[in-house]
Amino acid sequence: MRAMGSPADLVSLLKDLDATLATAESLTGGRVAARVTNVPGSSAVYAGGVVSYQTQVKVDVLGVAASTVEQHGVVSAECAREMAAGVRRVLGTTYAVSTTGVAGPDRQEGKPVGTVFVGIAGPGGVEAVELALDGDRATIQEATVDEALSVLAETIASDRRPAEDSALG
Repeated sequence: MRAMGSPADLVSLLKDLDATLATAESLTGGRVAARVTNVPGSSAVYAGGVVSYQTQVKVDVLGVAASTVEQHGVVSAECAREMAAGVRRVLGTTYAVSTTGVAGPDRQEGKPVGTVFVGIAGPGGVEAVELALDGDRATIQEATVDEALSVLAETIASDRRPAEDSALG
């Protein structure tokens, strides 16, 4: 697992950049949003989120292509990327993070419990990270939140570096 900055650090970083954030969550059921909005002052940077637990919400609200679901399933990097890009577009934010995966107790789409994808959309593009997590349902959900916030913070920090480097030169 990655070393994670706190949600307060993430909110502070977003404020420093005058950037905004949206979330699209499936297996985490709103936990990423809850973690971010628990930070005082997060309303300055957090626009909102969509808990797209059912596949049809991913398609109808977030704009995940039906062909993506048919070809790759909802537990896939492709779906995570489309979820993040979709909520970023719908809410008009600088960044978006998405979570999709198998919290358990049963396999889904042939994928084992603990298979998780985190999507990140921002000015630098859209990416997805695959995770293989262990534990029961609650443990996997909480670990997914930790990882999602960490990947998001790393992405924002890496987006920020070139601008800072050119400002110094």
